[in-house]
Parts: sequence; C-alpha cells; structure tokens
Amino acid sequence: MHTTSKPPHLDGPVPARRSKELAARLAAVESPNVTFISSRFPVFWKRALGSNVWDADDNRYVDLTAAFGVAAAGHRHPAVVEAVRAQTESLVHAMGDVHPPEVRVALLERLAGMGPPGARVVLGTSGSEAVEIALKTATLFTGRPGFLAFSGAYHGLTYGALSVTDRELFRAPFIAQLNPHVVRSPYPAGGAPDASVELGQVERILAGPGGERIAGVILEPALGRGGAVFPPAGFLSGLAAICRKHGVLLVADEIYTGFGRTGWRLACDTEGVVPDLLCLGKAMSGGMPISACVGSAEVMAAWPRSQGEAMHTSTFLGHPVSCAAALAAIGLIEELDLPSRARDEGERWLRELRAMAEAHPVARDVRGRGLMIGLQLHDPHGRVPPAQITARALVEALGEGWILLGGGVTGDVITLSPALTIERDLLHMSVEMLDRVLGTCDETVRSSC
Repeated sequence: MHTTSKPPHLDGPVPARRSKELAARLAAVESPNVTFISSRFPVFWKRALGSNVWDADDNRYVDLTAAFGVAAAGHRHPAVVEAVRAQTESLVHAMGDVHPPEVRVALLERLAGMGPPGARVVLGTSGSEAVEIALKTATLFTGRPGFLAFSGAYHGLTYGALSVTDRELFRAPFIAQLNPHVVRSPYPAGGAPDASVELGQVERILAGPGGERIAGVILEPALGRGGAVFPPAGFLSGLAAICRKHGVLLVADEIYTGFGRTGWRLACDTEGVVPDLLCLGKAMSGGMPISACVGSAEVMAAWPRSQGEAMHTSTFLGHPVSCAAALAAIGLIEELDLPSRARDEGERWLRELRAMAEAHPVARDVRGRGLMIGLQLHDPHGRVPPAQITARALVEALGEGWILLGGGVTGDVITLSPALTIERDLLHMSVEMLDRVLGTCDETVRSSC
C-alpha cells in the first residue's frame, strides 16, 4: 500500500460550483447520450490518489469503484506513475506493427505467461478490442461464423463485441448490422446450487441444428456490469468440457475479473480452467488504455504470418507508455499479492455488508467474491422500479462523499469494486454509510405505499 487513504471530506453539498459549471460546459459540446447530468450528479474529477478522489471543488471522496476496476493497486500508485514518467522521457509513441517499441516485447512475454505454454498475444487499446480480436481469432481457427453468448453478458459496445453483448438498450438500434450467427443461452443464477440446467442448454445448442456454425463460447467467469453474478461451482469446468467435446473454443472475458479482482489471479483459476482465448484489460495497466487477447499457440497460429500488412492492427498498438504502465501494474499486483488480499478483505467485508443489509427491506441480495460485490435492491411491494432505488442510493452516497456504481441488467445492483489496496477501516466506514443510504431508500419505498 503506497498511501493511507482518508475518509470523505466535503465542504458543502455536491456537486459544488465548479462541477456544475463544468457540467454545463460539457452538455454544450458532448453528445447527450454519453454523460448523465442532473442537479445532483456527476462530480468532475480533478485528481486521485490511493482510494481517494478530489473533485474540481477540492472535495475529497472515497472511490468504491476503482474507476471501473482499473485502479487495482489504487489511483496513481508511485510505481505506475514512475514507469509512465520514465517512459515518456525516452519514447512516447512508436510504430505499432511496423517498428515496435522495446517495452512491448517485455509486456508480451509477461502476458504470454498467463496463458498455456507457448501462448501468443495480440495487444489492443480497449476491452472491446480485446474481445473483437478473440472473435476474429476463433473465426479464423474454426472457419465458423457463429458464437454462443450468455444472458446478462457485457463484452463492449463496438460492433463485434456488441454482437455478443446482451442488453436491448445497447443492441436494438444496431441489430441489423450485428453478427446474425450469435445464439444466447441463460447464465446461471447467482446462488443456484448447480448449473446443470444451463450446461444442458449449452450442450443442446452445440449438438443441435446450427451448432456446427459456432466457433466459440464467450463468457464472463462472473458477470461484471451484469450485476456481480457468480455462477455455481462446476459451471466453468463443465462448460470447458462441453466446448472440448464439440470442438468449440472457450473464450473467457476477464477484462473486469482479471488481475485479482475476485481473489484469484484470474476468475477461471477457481476451477483450474485454461481458456483457449483470454481477454484482459482494466486493471492490467492501472490507468493507461491497453488490453490484450492471449491465446494458445495452436489457436493463434490461425493468423497468417505478416507479409508487411497486419490483418488486425491500429495506430496505437502496443503504445509504449501504456506498455510500461502495464508492466508496473502487473508487477505490483504480484509483488503485493493483491489477489490474496482481495480474497481476505472481501470475505470480511461481505459478512459486514450482509449483516447490515438484513435490517433493510430494499436489500434483496448481497453477493460477492473477493473485492467484487453486488448489493441488489428492490421494492418488496413492487411499486418503485429497482433502478430508481439504485439511482437514489448512488446519489445519496455521493452526497456523503462515496463514489459507487450501478449495475445489473435492470439497473438494480450497487456494484462495489474498490482498489484491492483499500484500507480496512474505510471498508468498515462504507458499511455504516450504506446503512444510512439504504435507510433513505427504505423511506422512499415506504412513502410510495
């Protein structure tokens, strides 16, 4: 841990003056679909350190999201900052697939070690691109156009990734342009005793008419944006066995769950599953834009050797500053054994959260693994939409200086994914805060009766 993060400190109601001014300026120039703006949301970040964020008005917050899970070792860890600084002093940009930077080789070697022996890697810039690389690879290897994806899945919003993402809000306007060879199967419900029904459905799809067109099965080992849903034991290993039986590739999207988030290096490690293709991102760099698709040598050999033109590349492929940050961030996660810390602190925090939630009618479920926890909300009387309750909770927490994220297919989940270095006393304080926030939500529901 590189710093001691502090509790929130607000000088008054938020968003304050500067954030409101910035919101007005943003609204005047940005597409209206990007940033949600109201009188109580958002605040504009100015700086961050550890688990603290300061807004443009110098109010201090505690970030329980690690900025979408990116800041696994905390915001602006000195080792990552120093790696970025040192790299910018020698080389800021190279030539992608033409004349690569030296640092890219070191990162590729590190990432290849996360796959099977002889693994090969393709770097990307975003999680969506890592997924797109995996989809392209599976199609090249099998010669098949189709994929099996799961309900509740979130794999990104670019066209290829969107074809396997599952949510009408994202997909409906563009459905005519998406891969028509994608089929969907139910993701196991959180807390289910087993996944025999869901595995049986996958078996039927792959063995049935059209199964011969499916190149790969893509899944999140635990749903991230889908609401922190964890499949029952045996699902991942059972799915891997079915894929092997039918000659279909297993693609694991660990962009959110990778690098210690669930208490393991990879969420697939819980069942000893080694996917054919592994998508990584977010915590991989501690804050710089970079992602990766790691695959077995056999599968990656489906890409032809370059003759001077790469079939998948980009201007910022293997960006040297992002590569340097990634090497530092991955090193920190290993050196500090952050997966083990996430597992230990997460178990303790989950017990506290569950005990707190018992007193609140709006709390439907509290589930988690490591420092990836979902607090599912509802109106037990069915009058107030769950998404409205969650939105109220996020705003109330922000007003107390705590940054939370909403999640779930219907927006009914508070997703907690703090830095894996967050101090235990802040986790305890967060339970007290959530107790107050859920009390406010309880009152909202009662007043609707």
